[in-house]
Amino acid sequence: MEELFLQFFSNTGFALFTPGHLIMIGAGVLFIWLGIAKHYEPLLLVPIGFGIIMGNIPVFNGFGLGIYEEGSVLGYLYMGVTKGIYPSLIFMGIGALTDFSTILARPVLMLLGAAAQAGIFITFAGALSLGFGLEEAASIGIIGGADGPTAIFLTSKLAPRLIGPIAIAAYSYMALVPVIQPPIMKLLTSKNERLIKMEEPREVSKREKMIFPVAGFIICCFTAPASLPLLGMLFLGNLLREAVVTERLANAARNSIIDTVTILLGITVGASTQADVFLTSEAIGIFILGACSFAIATACGVIFAKIMNIFLKSKINPLIGAAGVSAVPDSARVVQVMGQKEDPSNFLLMHAMAPNIAGVIGSAIGAGVLWSFMN
Repeated sequence: MEELFLQFFSNTGFALFTPGHLIMIGAGVLFIWLGIAKHYEPLLLVPIGFGIIMGNIPVFNGFGLGIYEEGSVLGYLYMGVTKGIYPSLIFMGIGALTDFSTILARPVLMLLGAAAQAGIFITFAGALSLGFGLEEAASIGIIGGADGPTAIFLTSKLAPRLIGPIAIAAYSYMALVPVIQPPIMKLLTSKNERLIKMEEPREVSKREKMIFPVAGFIICCFTAPASLPLLGMLFLGNLLREAVVTERLANAARNSIIDTVTILLGITVGASTQADVFLTSEAIGIFILGACSFAIATACGVIFAKIMNIFLKSKINPLIGAAGVSAVPDSARVVQVMGQKEDPSNFLLMHAMAPNIAGVIGSAIGAGVLWSFMN
């Protein structure tokens, strides 16, 4: 009996447990707590946190249980990440959820979304100087776009082995937008700048809203063809939203499809962070560089807004430059909160949505440019 018990125990997770597993399971519990107790992106952090726990339950190799084992259920689900399927479907849902009229009402605000992408290329250069290869540096730099699906898509094409740490870093910083961005925004602006009230945007016609996703897709993808899988789905989702006759498809894209894919993406990305492949000095470097990338992107958006005010008659509130990162709509909400702290009657949300949406497009174009250069 004792021998049978010892044999049984040797097959349990308790016998295979290591300190690394404990650290990662603790990280998973932390993600779940942040999502539920602090309301930091719960739709992302809760499934990712649970996935981290799933991926760090010790199992025998060869049982077809681990996410990296051939033929495992998690392995098949993970193909949606490694093949770029989940990010593209999420982009379709984002397009179906988003009103692009804020961009059309004042197109000049798109420049703020472009300016914020400077963080991607600055961090790319920084990662290269620290000894990362071209593909790894490009994948790390894209974290600055604060766009989890884009970061996953590019990494799956250039550096698949880094998907776990890069995805966790990207989604962590997306969730911590209300913590990371305000100090940078306040540091780079004066009180008078934060009090600027912007003109009401013009009303955009239905025809313009229907033309934009088609025209925008053609222009963007002629500019950066490698961004086609992401931007094609983004603009398709928006066309479904605006066409009216496809409302049923738009509802599916922005509800059941994006919700299902978000669950699968969160679980599989979390499960990919197995202790033996995740707890490395390289992963720590990625987290540090990712934080720098996100901070630089925020700063670039705010600074460029201040530069634009030198030339614009109708001044813009520099706070909205921070929304140029593509954490939709959280960055725009942070701008609204920051503006109302200075003046409760100042409503910046709709203005901030323009650079926020432009940031989504800009990060996808940035990823396409980097991918095309790597090839």
